[in-house]
Amino acid sequence: MAAYDVIVIGSGPGGYVSAIRCAQLGLKTACVEGRDVLGGTCLNVGCIPSKALLHASHMLHEAEHNFEKMGLKGKSPSVDWIQMQAYKNETIGTNTKGVEFLFKKNKINWIKGWGKITAPGKVQVGDTVHEAKNIIIASGSEPSSLPGIEIDEELVVTSTGALTLPKIPKKMVVIGAGVIGLELGSVYARLGSEVTVVEYLDSITPGMDREVQKTFQRILKKQGLKFTMGAAVQFVDKFKTKAKVNYKLLEDDSDHQIEADVVLVATGRKPFTDGLGLKDLGVAMTERGQIQTNEKWQTNIPGIYAIGDAIDGPMLAHKAEDEGIATADVIAGNHGHVNYKVIPGVIYTTPEVANVGATEEELQREGVAYKSGKFMFMGNGRAKANFAADGFVKLLADSETDRLLGAHIIGPSAGDLIHEICVAMEFGASAEDLALTCHAHPTYSEAVREAALACGLGAIHS
Repeated sequence: MAAYDVIVIGSGPGGYVSAIRCAQLGLKTACVEGRDVLGGTCLNVGCIPSKALLHASHMLHEAEHNFEKMGLKGKSPSVDWIQMQAYKNETIGTNTKGVEFLFKKNKINWIKGWGKITAPGKVQVGDTVHEAKNIIIASGSEPSSLPGIEIDEELVVTSTGALTLPKIPKKMVVIGAGVIGLELGSVYARLGSEVTVVEYLDSITPGMDREVQKTFQRILKKQGLKFTMGAAVQFVDKFKTKAKVNYKLLEDDSDHQIEADVVLVATGRKPFTDGLGLKDLGVAMTERGQIQTNEKWQTNIPGIYAIGDAIDGPMLAHKAEDEGIATADVIAGNHGHVNYKVIPGVIYTTPEVANVGATEEELQREGVAYKSGKFMFMGNGRAKANFAADGFVKLLADSETDRLLGAHIIGPSAGDLIHEICVAMEFGASAEDLALTCHAHPTYSEAVREAALACGLGAIHS
């Protein structure tokens, strides 16, 4: 008899949430984790520490630019980088200890070490082979790079190294204008670094609503970030204390160089499946190196499941969590559900950027008749009072049925505001349903209602 009902490999948001749900469903559960702490990339070197630095640097920005306007006078605070790092590390520690507590509470066995699946139902950790009826692979992802770039996490860093720099660089070059590059780039720009973002495409945040992209880039430029678009990075030269990024401009094939104290490579992430023994097992993989699964998150090997960044779909912690819960339900004999059309995405800059559902460009490509309702935060009383009036809420609804198809927000608390629309879409609500829902005044959320009103007769405050 197998020692466990389920062994989860990886304790990131997908893995630890899946393990907890398995235990709640009465399944004897273990989780394999090679780090000294639980929580995976997200809690240790990703979502949580980056949000701590974003918050701290935003407070500095407020002190430098807005305090005096509110009658809060005095010298702006100086940056104690060591203390800021300590605050960030304390935030990480609180969260990882929280996961450890939840494992103990739910009687989940933490098997410390790196796991390898030697056969269906068998996971080797060190010299010990553990048996389970089911195995869930939640091994996450790792930063990807470009040819000609050697990452040393000192001069040339990934997001991991960017979170623990020994000092604030005078000049930073960010390769890639995606979520990670813009979040960390904005942190260092606020802390006084001269930040230049080098991007291969002609727009930032690929795949996002085009109008949001343009507005977002304009705001970031106003905040001091510089952009070199349509640039193909060829290689990075490293010297003792400097690095040079060599790139070609696609418009004329001309060669250019830019010098930096630190180069942040933020060109996306790839599934982390090394050492799991998947090839020997014959686990089917996609061309992009992801584990292939069916609609129940099952691989082609019976009893082996996969979730999160290791499989297809957006590499988001909350997507992995949803899949983790759904997979636990499937193993327990229940119905596991993830609505992939209602998974929000958030960029935690200031202002925040959030989206859910379809973009206008996607609807146009698919030939869907839609209407758009937009409301600028400039017309929102709370936003104006808080020096946060940049941006807008845009809702997209079906022209005939008025059913909500998507939402795109750039503005204050966008990452929280998006969830009202997520719930509405989950229930199949119309724009009119949102417009008829009373929203408290004065709140940022009134902008969502105004955008819904704009899908009909028109917004009130614009």
